[in-house]
Amino acid sequence: MGRQHPIERYRNIGIMAHIDAGKTTLTERILYYTGISHRLGEVHEGTAAMDWMEQEQERGITITSAATTCFWRDHRINIIDTPGHVDFTIEVERSLRVLDGVIAVFCAVGGVEPQSETVWRQAVKYEVPRLAFVNKMDRIGADFDRVVAMMRKRLGARPLIVQLPVGSEKDFAGVVDLVAEQAIYFDQSSLGTEYEVRAVPGSLKSRVAEYRRRLLEDLADLDDDFALLYLEDEELSGERIRSLIRRLTLTSQVTPVLCGSAFKNTGVQPLLDAVVDYLPSPVEVKAPTAVDMESGRAVTLAVDDESQPTALVFKIYTDPHVGQLAFLRLYAGVVEAGMQLFNSRSRRPERVGRLLKMHANKREEVSKIFAGDIVAVVGLKHSTTGDTLCGRKARALRLESLDIPEPVIGVAIEPLSQADHERLGQALDRLAAEDPTFHSRIDEESGQTIISGMGELHLEIIVDRLAREFKVNANVGKPQVAYRETITQTTTCEGRFIRPDGPRPQFAVVRLTLEPRPPGSGFEFVSEVESEVLPEAFIAPVRMGCEEAMLAGPLNGYPLLGVRVRLTGGEWHESDSSEAAFKLAASIGFNQGVKAAGPVLLEPVMEVEVVVPGEFLGEVMSDINVRRGRIQGVESHLGEAQVVSAYVPLAEMFGYSTAVRSLSQGRATFTMRFHGYEPVEREIVAKRIGSAI
Repeated sequence: MGRQHPIERYRNIGIMAHIDAGKTTLTERILYYTGISHRLGEVHEGTAAMDWMEQEQERGITITSAATTCFWRDHRINIIDTPGHVDFTIEVERSLRVLDGVIAVFCAVGGVEPQSETVWRQAVKYEVPRLAFVNKMDRIGADFDRVVAMMRKRLGARPLIVQLPVGSEKDFAGVVDLVAEQAIYFDQSSLGTEYEVRAVPGSLKSRVAEYRRRLLEDLADLDDDFALLYLEDEELSGERIRSLIRRLTLTSQVTPVLCGSAFKNTGVQPLLDAVVDYLPSPVEVKAPTAVDMESGRAVTLAVDDESQPTALVFKIYTDPHVGQLAFLRLYAGVVEAGMQLFNSRSRRPERVGRLLKMHANKREEVSKIFAGDIVAVVGLKHSTTGDTLCGRKARALRLESLDIPEPVIGVAIEPLSQADHERLGQALDRLAAEDPTFHSRIDEESGQTIISGMGELHLEIIVDRLAREFKVNANVGKPQVAYRETITQTTTCEGRFIRPDGPRPQFAVVRLTLEPRPPGSGFEFVSEVESEVLPEAFIAPVRMGCEEAMLAGPLNGYPLLGVRVRLTGGEWHESDSSEAAFKLAASIGFNQGVKAAGPVLLEPVMEVEVVVPGEFLGEVMSDINVRRGRIQGVESHLGEAQVVSAYVPLAEMFGYSTAVRSLSQGRATFTMRFHGYEPVEREIVAKRIGSAI
């Protein structure tokens, strides 16, 4: 069966926002109005189709990104609903990597909240065009203009208002389309399925005229041809205006702003129209580039059905019925069930068993997929998140992988029985395959199993899944901070591994320069030696030796961050040198160099935002100072509420939710996200780690 929709009519979009902004409710309405669902699912009732995990239904939050497909105006829309909680930020990161456009949802009351900023920055990093939807316009305290102002100030965005609300709070009744100069009212008796287009009400005419003038002036500022027509008072058709908005949105020069209330079934259909009108198809975004594995050169992919198949695996999920599912985005070519593909990372062939188009945890089997499709595949044995699958080994390509953050918190976990112990290892391996931000290891000193993740909620969900899905019952220890180490000085060092005697003599000498990199950055290796000084075959082992030595620093054995290694020289012997010898020599030299390079301990620092009534502001700020926090600022928020922004070490934030509620008589709320690693003072090291440096 051939392609049913031309690729120009595809829209691969995500829905992203801060927790509780209404992403999943919006997705449920989209599925209802496009005919995919025949009843409205509600997050608060645990009936949302996209929140299908038991933990999601119980907690009313999205934990794992869910994919679905719907159709609107003869366009195929593939949607990924992403989590809003900072602990599950990898779900947003890997979804944005494969999407062409995004709907950023903002709460009309809360505005631009901390996680809104995080996901916005992720979208900017991947150059994903965005629409903004100001949701919950029916809530007390809803303020459309304030949210738009926050977008400018906090996100550095250029919002382009294309809709205005008709009323707000309990009087919110519909939206005004500024392009068409029409008001749209939604019939609540039909759950918003039916809506009526009317003339702009008299009470709004002056406001609509003012905002439409601003819209046209903003467009004229960005396009000279449009400016000429505008200045000459030419009649500007809605089609011409929409065409320019689309062009500016695709290049991320503007972000069209719409509004509504998903829960009150208002404004969703015009948002779907905006997805079709303003967000790109797979052939309108920047063409993806890949690296040719043989030549090392960058290759620009042709996004069409004739090219060799090239797909990125962006998520692994273990399904209890069909086994491991690999979610992938097909960028080029056609893939059929039963076809053999090649994994450019593992250098191994993979056979495509079944192809499934997903609707949350339900699935539809298809025989063939085309460029632009997002599907799940059954049968891949050697693929993991970030891998590239291509059509043939002869021209293996590798797409840019994902930036996966390091875990910042860990706990010890101890199985209750021998049977639990036997199941634990397998369960942890499967969970780690699904979630790249989840790690597990055996502590060499205590023999305990340590699991690490992005936050307390993240690990709580992992432990819950171990019990429910894998029937592993375990005791869980107190949270432990994931400390790191780094260097502060540049130093030169030499590593020697020379063993002249024995059945196989060894000879390897490497000369290294170690340099500090910015805090929190990773490992960088640069070779500055010519092939006549050191053969090419020994360069990779030197790098591997340094990378392995990075796993344990000299202070407390924590992994190292922020180190650049320059290989400046070396010596070798034609018969006695080997790759293993150079790997050991590099490790020896690196360890000696780190000790001389001013090593320091690093701790994860969180960006904390507390919303607190003004009467409790002093107590909250004092408590933050006691926790070694650095207050960045205080802003007024919705009348008497104040927003305190601060950087606080993660080690001081355990149990903070109870403490801040106690300080404010239960009226304060807070959000927290990872900010970066910073050096720890000596006295804190002695207190926290139990040994002074």
